[in-house]
This record gives sequence, structure tokens and C-alpha cells, in this order.
Amino acid sequence: MARPVTIVTGGSRGIGAATCARLAADGHDLVLGYVSNERAAREAAEAVLAAGVRCVTVRADTSQEADVERLFDTASAELGPVTGLVNNAGVTGPLTRLADARTEDLRRVLDVNLLGYLLCCRRAARDMAASGGGAIVNVSSAAATLGSPGDYVHYAASKAATDTLTIGLSKELGQDGIRVNAVSPGLIDTDMHATMGDPGRPARMADSIPLGRPGRASEIAAAVSWLLSPDASYTTGAVLRVSGGR
Repeated sequence: MARPVTIVTGGSRGIGAATCARLAADGHDLVLGYVSNERAAREAAEAVLAAGVRCVTVRADTSQEADVERLFDTASAELGPVTGLVNNAGVTGPLTRLADARTEDLRRVLDVNLLGYLLCCRRAARDMAASGGGAIVNVSSAAATLGSPGDYVHYAASKAATDTLTIGLSKELGQDGIRVNAVSPGLIDTDMHATMGDPGRPARMADSIPLGRPGRASEIAAAVSWLLSPDASYTTGAVLRVSGGR
């Protein structure tokens, strides 16, 4: 049987890279999308290739329609019909109260986290419907329900929109044989926190988590893999929270 062909956006680091490694181990051919860090993308791709599956890297800013179209066109041309999409590319902007946030940061968060997800879902819906079905997993965040006051309520709002997108699109695409779900991570120990300007955040916030520790990227990757798998064949419209109880 042909292997699944799955696009992972933001696949070069953190949850994205861990997801690529897990899906490769589970037998997926992969298209690894990244926005700027070519070295990290190459290293993530090497880990995928070592698992014995195919991997193509594509530099793409998912907030740009032309880049999204090129990402999917490349996937189809080099690996075959796309059967899976992991919408993972995302940004937070600096940690700040909304009153102090810069307009350009707010716009970038919404462009990548919401418009980018919509553009990728739209193209995936078209391609998967034409080829007989598939599965989409949107990476959301527990911030969608916590609100993240004082940190990034704008990011939380974009992830609440992701949950709504997931639920609505699952109902819209069910008749086309396309499942749409989301994974909602809690505090995960990745370099995202350093990018936000607070590298010690996971350790500092561990006491606020019922399980007493931040999560690992591999734990989110496992949830994504399950939602893409035949074991989740009757699961759609779900927002699976993987947050240590927070």
C-alpha cells in the first residue's frame, strides 16, 4: 500500500520537528514546511530520511497564499496526493499585555496563526476531496480557553479561532471523507519560550501544572500521529487537550 503523504507546516523545530520524526517512524512520507531556518529544516529532514521514508523541504510563509499553493503543488508533484495536513506553523510575538502590544505583532500573529491555517485548510480540502479523503490536524493551544492574561491574549484569541475552525470544518468536510481535528498543547518545553523572550518560563510555571512538569514535544507529536491514523477513523471535530491537566 502507498504510504500516507503528510504536510507539516513549521516542521523544522519544536513540536513540528518532533511531529515529523514521529510520523516518519509511523510510515508517512513528509513535506516539511519551514519559514526561514534552513539548517534546522535540513536537520529535521535528515531525521525523517533516516527512518526510511521520503521527505521534501519547502520554504514557505503560510500567511502568503502563493507560498501555500507552492507548498501543496510541490507535495503533489514530488510525493503524490496529499492525505494529511498538520497545521503547526505559528507565532506568539513578545510576551506582553495587550495594551502594550505593537500593531505589527498583532497582525503577524493573526496572519500566521489564523489566515495561514485557513489557507492551508482550504487547499487541503480541495485536494483531499478530489482524491477521496484525508485528515487535517490543527495545532491549537490550551491558551484558547485559559486566555493567557498578561502574556499574549492575542495569541490565545488566535488559538480559540483555531478550535472554531476545527469544529466547523469537520462538519463541512465530513461528507468528503475528510476528518478535521485539533491538538491543544499546554506548556511545552521548546525554544518557543526563548523566542518570546522568556527561556526559563517552562521551569518557572511547572508548579501550576497538575502533573508538575512542562510537556515534551514528543508527547504532542504522539497525539497528532494518533489523530492522523486509522485508529482515529471515527474521530472528527475533536480538540484533544494535551496539557498536563492545566
